Amino acid sequence: MELKTPTPENKRAALKEWLGSGKVRLQPLTFPQRELWETSPVPVADTANHICCLIYLRGLVTRDACEAAVQRVVDRQEVLRLSFLPGRDRPLQMIRQNSRANFRFRELSPGEAGDDAVEKLAQEVFSESFDLVQGPLYRAEVFRRRADDHILVLAIHHAIADGWSLGAFIQDFCFAYFQGLPGVPETVQPLPLSYSAWGAEERAFWQSGELERRADFWKSNLAGSRRLWNSLEGPLTASGAPERWVTQLPADLADAAGELARAAGTTLFSSLLATFQIALFQWTGSDDILVGTPVANRTRQGIRETIGYCAGIVPIRGQVDPDLPFSACLRSVHRANLDCFENAMPFAELVSALKDRPAPGHNPVFEVRFALQNHPIPEVSLRGLSARLRMRSTGTARFHLGCEITALKEGLEVVWLFRPELFPLAEIKRLADIFQAVFARACWAPENRIAALLKSTR
Repeated sequence: MELKTPTPENKRAALKEWLGSGKVRLQPLTFPQRELWETSPVPVADTANHICCLIYLRGLVTRDACEAAVQRVVDRQEVLRLSFLPGRDRPLQMIRQNSRANFRFRELSPGEAGDDAVEKLAQEVFSESFDLVQGPLYRAEVFRRRADDHILVLAIHHAIADGWSLGAFIQDFCFAYFQGLPGVPETVQPLPLSYSAWGAEERAFWQSGELERRADFWKSNLAGSRRLWNSLEGPLTASGAPERWVTQLPADLADAAGELARAAGTTLFSSLLATFQIALFQWTGSDDILVGTPVANRTRQGIRETIGYCAGIVPIRGQVDPDLPFSACLRSVHRANLDCFENAMPFAELVSALKDRPAPGHNPVFEVRFALQNHPIPEVSLRGLSARLRMRSTGTARFHLGCEITALKEGLEVVWLFRPELFPLAEIKRLADIFQAVFARACWAPENRIAALLKSTR
């Protein structure tokens, strides 16, 4: 049964009835959800907290079949039936037993079917706000360009999803669509682990002793770290979506980076992060670089099919010495990464331990985000349907600067996310040029000193 919004005078009685009948159940916020409410300078309801993607569908799909498939996904994934009930200390997750799919279908005219026009229409879907109390906290709209060419536009609030969740959604959607075909038995397989069950397991693990042990590491590791742009911070720098600038590193350079990482016994992530730190050193003049990087938090097989906000954030600090060879810098960065990941803890608890509360215009602990998007980005093909996912954003609005790198067949896509009121596009392009030049030189001559890699990048 779909729950209707109660009138103000009946809200308390309605909630009591819903809870008693099992139509609704309440759960505490998960640790990642607490991060949004307790540590972000961006209000939770801000549309900058929307995660957005386009799913390109090929096949003779129908409106009814698409809507039925989305409904099956909603029935399987409890977060798509979730909203938030304000509480005395912090909100509670309010999970409905049933909820109708939030689905729309739009036939595009010839003038609307072009890529630029589709982009404009998609932005309208992405920019609609969500009602955090009433829900639902996602919307799915299919654009039909031709009989066999459709785009599913998905916007979902960061409080119930992360980048990994988009892959889980597309796999669920395609399988649900296949189940609706004639002659296919219709069964909804339960998730191995629901999002609320995952949250309960996390709360059971993160007891005070474990949190205190890891907090001691971070107090030492981050002691004396400096913010890069204190003078730029203000109440206007943490609202609204950041602008995007997209560049591409060619496939041969991506292959060379992989070879460099293997030869050094490190990882592609460490190679990219070391390069990013060096580029920021050149761009800002600071040799003490602190960034935050997301981690999937999906090491257990049971949670990999689940839509939900599971990802955490790990700060990583690096000292850039221009007299060091890049190979030595890479090994140092890799060791620091291993230490930081080993001591990762919920960001809300880390901020509390460091006593670095959010203030207007700046994120606690760090203001730069660096990410290698290595979560699954599936391309699914089933009978009569194929689907390809292109991500657009992953809720990075609370940082001054973001660099998101995704491995594609044609190379590495580098997305720069920035606030134009802080950084003109020309400056972001200069940073992108420094990054690419240093990366190319480091891949071909890793024994060169960092100062040599930076030559002619000023």
